[in-house]
Amino acid sequence: MTTPDCYACSKEAKFDDLPPRECVVHDQHWRVAHAFNTAVPGWLVLLPRRHVAAVHDLTNAEAAALGMWQVKLSRALQSMTGCAKTYVVQFAEAEGFAHVHFHIVPRMADLQPEHRGPGVFELLRRPEQEHVSADRADQVAQSVRAQLQGHPNTQ
Repeated sequence: MTTPDCYACSKEAKFDDLPPRECVVHDQHWRVAHAFNTAVPGWLVLLPRRHVAAVHDLTNAEAAALGMWQVKLSRALQSMTGCAKTYVVQFAEAEGFAHVHFHIVPRMADLQPEHRGPGVFELLRRPEQEHVSADRADQVAQSVRAQLQGHPNTQ
């Protein structure tokens, strides 16, 4: 089930034609995309493949896979970027983005103090010239795929 005014659902409706940055990896329940309008290479977004507006509406199968995805993606980002940790954040409140989604963000050791914790979202509001390009996001997507190759249920 998709919802027409939902950004995530609009992408899911075009699943077979998505570029690597919009479908980094997936399974039957979840799809991973590289965030757009971010200044952080490797800022990933984990999305349920059906429209879900609240975490408590996830099925048991979706919930069981959620934790595995969060850990697998965090490990892949740590291996790829050398980040000190990953942030895993979920709000799903912006208009058009009420579809549950989890931001999985590599937090580098040298990240400025004002961008740590919730301040990391300021890196989604940087000038366009600082955004990760579509080509770079596709490269990151392919690197994440390579890191996850061989993990169960990952496609």
